[in-house]
Amino acid sequence: MIVISSREFRQNQRLYFDKVDKGVQVIVQRGKDKSYALSPISEDDIYFNQKMVERIKKSAEQALDGKYIEISSSAEIKELLGL
Repeated sequence: MIVISSREFRQNQRLYFDKVDKGVQVIVQRGKDKSYALSPISEDDIYFNQKMVERIKKSAEQALDGKYIEISSSAEIKELLGL
């Protein structure tokens, strides 16, 4: 693990991004009580990737076709989830 200041990070961003890409954990300190961890993200980490957009569109189509379940109580939620 490498701990660096925000100034050091600004001056050498590419170096630290390359280190993160190689699996090194990099922590950037900002002031006395703020720290940030750098980590790469993948397509699966993005909330609205293409797969998720397709699932949302399919769900909207199903709702328009009347293929949905109305739930009005916590008991019905538990039943749906099998709890």
